[in-house]
Amino acid sequence: MMNPISNNSQSASEKLRQGLSQADAEIKLKIEGPNELSPSNEGRWWHPAIEIVKEPMLLLLIGAGVTYWLLGDPKEAALLMILVVMMVGITWYQEQRTARALLALRALSSPRALVIRDGQRLRIPGREVVRNDIVILSEGDRIPADGVFLDAVNVAV
Repeated sequence: MMNPISNNSQSASEKLRQGLSQADAEIKLKIEGPNELSPSNEGRWWHPAIEIVKEPMLLLLIGAGVTYWLLGDPKEAALLMILVVMMVGITWYQEQRTARALLALRALSSPRALVIRDGQRLRIPGREVVRNDIVILSEGDRIPADGVFLDAVNVAV
């Protein structure tokens, strides 16, 4: 007599190793979108500067500079305003570097991936990998999505 629990778990494990069906993968891709970094706010150069100036702490420092000026201490006001401008400049520069790094990452983030769908291995663009896809990795592959290891030997990431 066979144990029905072990039989069900074995069939579930076998079904899991068959991977998603192509139809399920297409539905998930349509609903969840492609597996890639979302586009950044690529606006004009002054958009990040405006966002930086809207920060409450920076507005407080500007208010303190104006207060110094009104109280008759123009040297302190000028020094504070110079420091505020320097902070805005440094923060803006860092934002620009971050935006460039994200653009470079986006260019690298869509490698090809080997997945199992309908029980067969398929090589697809990394942007078409969907949640619950089984991805087969080998040495030197880029990992196209978050995942869970089913089997692994000598893995280092």
